[in-house]
Amino acid sequence: MCGILAILNSTDDSAAMRAKVLALSRRQRHRGPDWSGLHQTGNHFLAHERLAIMDPASGDQPLYNEDKTIIVTVNGEIYNYKAMMDHIKVAHPNKKFATNSDCEVISHLYEMHGEQVASMLDGFFAFVILDTRTNTFYAARDPIGVTCLYIGWGKDGSVWLSSEMKCLKDDCARFQQFPPGHYYSSKTNSFTRYYNPRHYLNFEAEPKVYPNNPYSPVELRHAFEAAVEKRMMSDVPFGVLLSGGLDSSLVAAVANRKIKREGSIWGKLHSFCVGLQGSPDLAAGRQVAEFLGTDHHEFHFTVQEGIDAISEVIYHVETFDTTTIRASTPMFLMSRKIKALGVKMVLSGEGSDEIFGGYLYFHKAPSREEFQDETVRKIQDLYKYDCLRANKSTMAWGVEARVPFLDRHFMEMAMAIDPSEKMIDKANGRMEKYIVRKAFDTPEDPYLPSEVLWRQKEQFSDGVGYNWIDGLKAHAEEMVSDEQMRNAHHRYPENTPRTKESYWYRTIFESHFPQRAAMETVPGGPSVACSTATAALWDAAWAGKEDPSGRAVVGVHDDAYEKKSA
Repeated sequence: MCGILAILNSTDDSAAMRAKVLALSRRQRHRGPDWSGLHQTGNHFLAHERLAIMDPASGDQPLYNEDKTIIVTVNGEIYNYKAMMDHIKVAHPNKKFATNSDCEVISHLYEMHGEQVASMLDGFFAFVILDTRTNTFYAARDPIGVTCLYIGWGKDGSVWLSSEMKCLKDDCARFQQFPPGHYYSSKTNSFTRYYNPRHYLNFEAEPKVYPNNPYSPVELRHAFEAAVEKRMMSDVPFGVLLSGGLDSSLVAAVANRKIKREGSIWGKLHSFCVGLQGSPDLAAGRQVAEFLGTDHHEFHFTVQEGIDAISEVIYHVETFDTTTIRASTPMFLMSRKIKALGVKMVLSGEGSDEIFGGYLYFHKAPSREEFQDETVRKIQDLYKYDCLRANKSTMAWGVEARVPFLDRHFMEMAMAIDPSEKMIDKANGRMEKYIVRKAFDTPEDPYLPSEVLWRQKEQFSDGVGYNWIDGLKAHAEEMVSDEQMRNAHHRYPENTPRTKESYWYRTIFESHFPQRAAMETVPGGPSVACSTATAALWDAAWAGKEDPSGRAVVGVHDDAYEKKSA
C-alpha cells in the first residue's frame, strides 16, 4: 500500500503549485517511505508515496501505458494481475510492460476497456487515472473500501483525491470519503457504483430477498484458504497479526500451512501480538503460535503509553469514533514495533464478524432476516470502521495490512449461505461464527487447538486487556467535566458525544481537523458491542447503556460489565 494525491483541473499550473503538491503529499509519506513520485501534465498533478511490496526495484509510480498517454497513481495490490497481463497480451501480443509491478496492468486495461477497469480487478485499491488523449480523469476504490480514499473539491473547481484527509483539509471547500465499490469519471462529474453483488441487490430489492444456499464446510474452508494464499504475494518479508482470536488464528494457520507445504525464502512465518501484561490476547496468541510453530513476537504496552499516543492515533486514523480509537491504539503501537523488525506487510483478520455475525450482539438477532440485513449493513459500513483502522493504524508506520476475509469471492460465497445457518443458538451449542469454526474443525488434521477454535469472541480493544478500556474511561473522567457533558449538545450539535470518553476524542479530533467536512466523515449514533443503530434496538435492555465494547452485552459475554459489578 502507498499514499496517493491527485489534483486535477487546477487553475494553477505554476512551479509554486508543483511545490505545494509535493509538500501536501509529504503529509502522508508515512504511508510510502520508500520513494516519492510526481507527474504533472499542465494543470493536472498526480503524486505518489511508495511502500514497495511488489517489484521494489522497478515499480516506482506514477505508472504509464506504453506510449505514456495514460498515467495512473495507485495505492493497493492487484492479485489477478498475472491473469490480466495474459488478457492484455492476447489482445496485444507485442505489448511491452515497463515494470513487474502488479499495478501496471491498470493503465493498459483502461486503454482497452475504459471505465470497466475497476470491475475487472481482484484486489484492494484506490487509484486515479489521467487520460491525456481526452484530458479526462477517472478514479476508483475497491469494493469494500479496504484501501482509504477521499475526494474533495477546490474553490477553483479543481478535484482532489487523496489516501488521507490530511492532504485535503486546508485547501478543499468540501471533501468526503470516496464511496467503496464506485468510480468517479470527469466525463460525467459523478460516481457510478460498479460493485453490485447479489447480497447488496437482494438487500435493496422491494421486497427484500434472502439467500438460501446450503452450508458446505468444505467449500467455505477451501474458499478461505484461497483468499489467504493469494494475499501472500510479496517480494518483501511479511507476517501475520495473531491476537489468538478465531479470525487471526485461522489466517495464521492457513498461511503457515502454505509455507510448510511450499517453503518460503523468508523462513518461518512471523506472528505478532500486542496487549497489556496478562491480557487474554497475549495468552491466546502465544498458545496458537506454539501450536503452529511460528516465529512469534509479543509486544506489551501500558495504559499510560496508550493514553500518551491517543492524539497521534487520532491524527493518523482521522476519526473520533470510540471503538475505532480504542482498537487503533494498540494496533498503532504494535505496527511501529513490526516495522522496526523489517516487516512491511501483515495478514489480518478483519471482516469475519461482519460477514458471519460474530459480534456478541448478534446473539439477540430476532430472525434470520434481521440477521442477514445487519450483516449487509455492517459490510457496507466497514470502510468507516475496521477497514479504516486496519489501513491507517498500520500505514502510520509504513506497514501494509491485508485482509483475507474480505476477499471478493469468499465474501460473496459466504453471504449467499442461508442466514439461519449463521444464527446463534447458545442452548444448542451454536456460538457466534459457528459455521466458520465447524469448517475448520478437523480433528484428524487440526488447524488450531480446540480451545482456540471454540473461544468466545473478544473485540480487539477488549482482548488486549480489559484495563485498557477501563483506563481510557477513567482518564476521560479526569479530562472532561460534568458541566462540559451537560453542554455537549451546544458545542457539538451534530453527532453529539454521548460519553466523556467520546467527548475527549472529539476535542482532540477537532484540534487536528477543525473543518466541518472532516467531522461529517465520521459516523455516529448509538451502538452496542459495535452494532449499527438499527440493531441497537433489538433488546430494550440496551437502551441508555450503549457501549461499543463486547462486554456491554450482558448475559452473553462471560465478563460483562454488569456481571462484574454484581
